[in-house]
Amino acid sequence: MQVDVDFEPDKLFGGHIHAGEEIICVLEGSPEYQIQGKPVTLKAGDVLFIPAVTIHAARNVGDGNAAEFATHVVEKGKPLLPTAE
Repeated sequence: MQVDVDFEPDKLFGGHIHAGEEIICVLEGSPEYQIQGKPVTLKAGDVLFIPAVTIHAARNVGDGNAAEFATHVVEKGKPLLPTAE
């Protein structure tokens, strides 16, 4: 599954996990990702790999818009965002 994600300055996507791997390509801006509590700030052209079921969050820490193109590799029939059971 692939998705474009745009976020305004200071927009936060809180901590969550995915059932499969996520590969992010930053298209614009300065998004900061928290991967299991460890921050990493990226810029346009940077790529980030997030392993399956790894807690992560994202925030636009720049002054302008931020955008990413994310590819999710999820086993057929499994939800992208698993829920707690």
